[in-house]
Amino acid sequence: MNILYGVPGEGMGHATRSKVVIDFLLKEGHNVHAVSCDRAYQFLVKSYPGRVHEIKGFHFAYKDSEISKMRTFLLNFKTAPKNLLFNFAEYLKLKMDFHPDLVITDFESFAYYFAKLHRIPIISIDNMQVMDRCKLDIKISKEEKGNFRMAKAIVKAKVPGCDHYLISSFFNAAIRKKNTSIVPLIVRDGILNAKPSRQNHILVYQTTSTFAEINKIFQQLPDITFYVYGFNKDELCGNVIFKSFSEENFVNDLAGASAVIANGGYSFISEAIYLKKPIYSFPIKNQFEQLMNASYIDKMGYGKYSEELDINSLKDFLKHLDTFKENLSKYKQDGNKELFEVLKEKIKEVCS
Repeated sequence: MNILYGVPGEGMGHATRSKVVIDFLLKEGHNVHAVSCDRAYQFLVKSYPGRVHEIKGFHFAYKDSEISKMRTFLLNFKTAPKNLLFNFAEYLKLKMDFHPDLVITDFESFAYYFAKLHRIPIISIDNMQVMDRCKLDIKISKEEKGNFRMAKAIVKAKVPGCDHYLISSFFNAAIRKKNTSIVPLIVRDGILNAKPSRQNHILVYQTTSTFAEINKIFQQLPDITFYVYGFNKDELCGNVIFKSFSEENFVNDLAGASAVIANGGYSFISEAIYLKKPIYSFPIKNQFEQLMNASYIDKMGYGKYSEELDINSLKDFLKHLDTFKENLSKYKQDGNKELFEVLKEKIKEVCS
């Protein structure tokens, strides 16, 4: 079967989990081609030369460590005409050279509209649809209700009317729409093969805080070593060790960490939960999906949700690591087995 797979370029989480699914589909004998952009395209094209087509995508703009709605609008409005022309040219190439029997989209629009134009069955695989297709069981403040409504509206409008939606999630949520299934976390091979231990370091994955802010807070806890990824630099500052990215080192440091600190990005949180690492999460402001993830971490006792990174809430988090570890020990999943079984079933169902 010919399958077209759509992967967004914003953030690497979509790319790493899509690679897990693409690898499975190729092993099953399917002929898979993907469309993506930016870092995700560069990542995927190395693994699948000749199978990945470059497109242009949507980007977020930030100001003071939070998403700026106005800057995001202006950035994408400015580049829209050029990007549309680029994508239309790629569409024509695909139309002539590749004839999909099925489209799978990880919250990506190009492949979705390709399917709609050619009346091809579509399966959605992502974590975002939980906001629209399920009932959330978390408290949402008055200040965040506007962000929730906007996020839900975007999710609802992004890839509507798919034949089936597979939602990857670390928490259970009541499904309220048909053609929807919840599957466990999508875990890459490096994490599946990692051997967890509990060493005296905390792994920090951070791209929104400043270098000075990180140093100021973590050096107040001199008995703990902090491995910091996200600044793309190698530097030693007392007990704070900044590391440039290496997948092997990152996985080893994550597997050996006593805990992790990050915003609220789904993919990193998923890997931390799979390896049973307590999580201190401070979500990026104005990004409801991250707030939702952080809230469920707190609700399930897997760690602590904090509105920002500060020394007092961090100390409180560290006092309860054993409790978080005990709660995390109850989380169970058998690799990606359930995901693959459900996906095989739904492919047969929607393509029959």
